[in-house]
Amino acid sequence: MKLPTAVACLLLLVVVFAAARVEARGTPSSQRSKNQWSSMFVFGDDFVDNGNVPNNIGEKTSRQWSYPYGSYLNTHYSTSPVLAGRFSNYRMQSDFIARMLGLSEAPPAYELTSDQSCDSSGMTFAFGGAGVFKVKTKKVPTLAAQVQAFKRLVNDGVISTHQLHHSVALIAISGNDYMSDSDFETGFYTSFDDLDTYIGNVATEILDNVAQLQMLGVRKVLVNNLHPIGCTPLHTSSNNYTTCDLLGNYGASVHNKYLKQMLDERDNVHILDLYTAFTDIVNHAPGGGSDQSKDFKGKLSPCCESTDEGGFCGERSHSGKRLYDLCENPDKTFYWDQTHPTHAGWEAVMMALQQPLMEFLDEDYIA
Repeated sequence: MKLPTAVACLLLLVVVFAAARVEARGTPSSQRSKNQWSSMFVFGDDFVDNGNVPNNIGEKTSRQWSYPYGSYLNTHYSTSPVLAGRFSNYRMQSDFIARMLGLSEAPPAYELTSDQSCDSSGMTFAFGGAGVFKVKTKKVPTLAAQVQAFKRLVNDGVISTHQLHHSVALIAISGNDYMSDSDFETGFYTSFDDLDTYIGNVATEILDNVAQLQMLGVRKVLVNNLHPIGCTPLHTSSNNYTTCDLLGNYGASVHNKYLKQMLDERDNVHILDLYTAFTDIVNHAPGGGSDQSKDFKGKLSPCCESTDEGGFCGERSHSGKRLYDLCENPDKTFYWDQTHPTHAGWEAVMMALQQPLMEFLDEDYIA
């Protein structure tokens, strides 16, 4: 059967989406907001999950709880493995934002916190693999479910009004709604209008949860837009890590268009432009790019790569043999694994985003 050209292109875009999937140094840690933002509440997915996904799922250890995740600095630095529960080799986005607020790191994970308690620095509700809609193979709470858990703590008085009025929220939705086993991948879209509607629904869900957080009393809300997923090693591996996938990046830009339209006029909300910050480092024109781009030799390839087709970073055989390769210096590589930045990658991204972020945090709250 020969498909009409528009439908064929549409299906190709769906396939592309389905395939996707040390102390802070330098500028991001050297400056903090003049306002007293003493708490941070974090929602979303693996870009900001610092321990909510269980250590063990069935008989397998979750990879973010396994070396080299959380504690790989370089091949010459001797260190005992630190099980940090993060999808990176050390710090990640929420850690760098926490530093800007004057905190030492991202607030504790919800699942690792005692019932009916909340740290003075806030709490991280994000779960690796989460989206705004249920991802069928990931038994993790959606963004709305995470916000509901937060709401219960507010209603029970565990999170006080005073803490809320000195708090910043971060929402990081990084593309799981467009990947394997999501409603996007398993749905049958007969036109670009159907696809447009689905992406618009994802953005609307983000907007609804931003509104819910604001109604509960959070003063400032930060929202990630979608990074150029076509530049992740999961996409670039098919061409030997040389070029980004255009359709993957186009899909991200459509998501970001809707997000901007919905959030631009909303008071006390700031979009963190990950798309531009990532692009300026890994996918710029020859001779262009940000100053941070020059720090990376590996921009489209991962530092940690499975040696087994279908495997993953951190995987070991039953005998304990390592089934992955590591780069010598992750500080020179932007991506840690197939989808997540290294500590150095996140540091560079947040350095690029720091000035507009700090200006937003320093603005007076608009009641």
